[in-house]
Amino acid sequence: MTDRLVIALAQLNPTVGAVTGNLAKAREAYARAKAAQADLILYPELFISGYPPEDLVLRPSFVAACKLAVEDLARDTADGPAILIGLPWREGTSLHNAVALLNNGKIETLRFKYDLPNYGVFDEKRVFNAGPAPGPISFKGVRIGVPICEDIWTEETCETLAETGAELLLVPNGSPFEQNKDDTRLNLVVARVTETGLPLAYLNQIGGQDELVFDGASFVINADHSLALQMPMFEEAVAITTWMRGDTGWRMEMGEIARLPEKEEETWLACVLGLKDYVEKCRFPGVVLGLSGGIDSAVVAAMAVDALGPERVHCVMLPYAYTSKDSLVDAEACARALSVRYDVVPIKEPVEGFLSALKPMFNGHNRDITEENIQSRSRGVILMAISNKFGSMVLTTGNKSEMSVGYATLYGDMNGGFNPIKDVYKTEVYRLASWRNANRPKGLRGPERDLIPERIISKAPTAELRENQTDQDTLPPYDALDDILSCLVENEMPVAEIVRRGHAEALVKRVQHMLYIAEYKRRQAAPGVKITRRNFGRDRRYPIVNGFRDNR
Repeated sequence: MTDRLVIALAQLNPTVGAVTGNLAKAREAYARAKAAQADLILYPELFISGYPPEDLVLRPSFVAACKLAVEDLARDTADGPAILIGLPWREGTSLHNAVALLNNGKIETLRFKYDLPNYGVFDEKRVFNAGPAPGPISFKGVRIGVPICEDIWTEETCETLAETGAELLLVPNGSPFEQNKDDTRLNLVVARVTETGLPLAYLNQIGGQDELVFDGASFVINADHSLALQMPMFEEAVAITTWMRGDTGWRMEMGEIARLPEKEEETWLACVLGLKDYVEKCRFPGVVLGLSGGIDSAVVAAMAVDALGPERVHCVMLPYAYTSKDSLVDAEACARALSVRYDVVPIKEPVEGFLSALKPMFNGHNRDITEENIQSRSRGVILMAISNKFGSMVLTTGNKSEMSVGYATLYGDMNGGFNPIKDVYKTEVYRLASWRNANRPKGLRGPERDLIPERIISKAPTAELRENQTDQDTLPPYDALDDILSCLVENEMPVAEIVRRGHAEALVKRVQHMLYIAEYKRRQAAPGVKITRRNFGRDRRYPIVNGFRDNR
């Protein structure tokens, strides 16, 4: 039995399916733990496979590859330190989300996730079997509880561990980012510490995986509710923590307390990390996007530069007859401020070519949104051609307000591979632009400040698909629209309750109708970073064919 433990917490960025790469990353952190004379190193949930692996874990060859990698890693522990690492594990006919203790050169024991989440972005019951209620792991005479992520979101697992003799709790997590979630996690952990009387180390992964971003922000709470460690958000880090046994149990000695970003800063950093990892994990050389002179494309371009550097961002202005001189000037000024490659490709000839080809069929019909969409789709074709020729991925630039009500053109401005602001409402896009113009957190690759010309932020938004067009010709003011959408999407509020907030009933019903009929467009939209509690696709899954309207 020991009265002192040194535990390394490895807040790392795995890639789903990259077993060999994740193993190499685990070994790098292990070397740091060994150099610090740690007794044990903890990795995030399902680290070897990457999280969430989704249906990839239904492939027996993949599960076998994960097991072989962990067995290989176990051999490194012949002379310590020991390892707690997550992997998918098949036990008979059951497949489990597991944590393995690697010690003395072998896999000594396993624990399986008991409470499988099946809500929001999670559907673990689809691929995993729940394990039995876990007991503590004995390590150097210390009984360590290892609940896995969702196991601490209800009382049962931690109470069982405390009742069966656990002395401290080490929790590997794959907890995705959403705004203000760090406060939710902290309150949750304090509740578990209060109920069990045990200190708890909460270790979360970081990195982008498809639409999810994992923010890290790992921490330790002692039994007296004091914060002993706060690791950074959105950064890989290995913390070496020292634990001592006293008269009242185990306690972590005071470690570093990192400052956590808030509000616009955390949202910007999440969007940047999600974009960066999507591009780099998919091995694109860079990105290309249409730079219109408007706020959305300017913000996306700035995020791309922060994520990848200006040398990997290509901006293209695609003007037509309705593109204003101001837009041409503003787009060029933005590209210059960002130091990116900037090209102008007029779309008059392709648009007129389409209109000429369709003229016999359209003869006798007035111009309408059809002709407007031809402009947008011509731009989409050109951007995709640039992508095909040079290999860069096309970024789309529609915000959540537009995605909600279908204010976007399929096969036009919706063309592309990824959208960093897909889950960001329009009003927040403006706040993000103003914030980034005045701030630059460490690690970003863009200019210090003033990335987005002020005139882009202050002018009225417009798609410029017809003469003197503004967004408010079609949509209500964004302040009102975003409040209504937040009520409908984030909170599922009935129409009557939204009306009581001061909105006209006819307007609320109109927005609700637009939201429902745009579902088919959202099903075909590019993936994008999840920011809110309910993003489209993973969190909010509505039917395309939907005859319901809330009339109360």
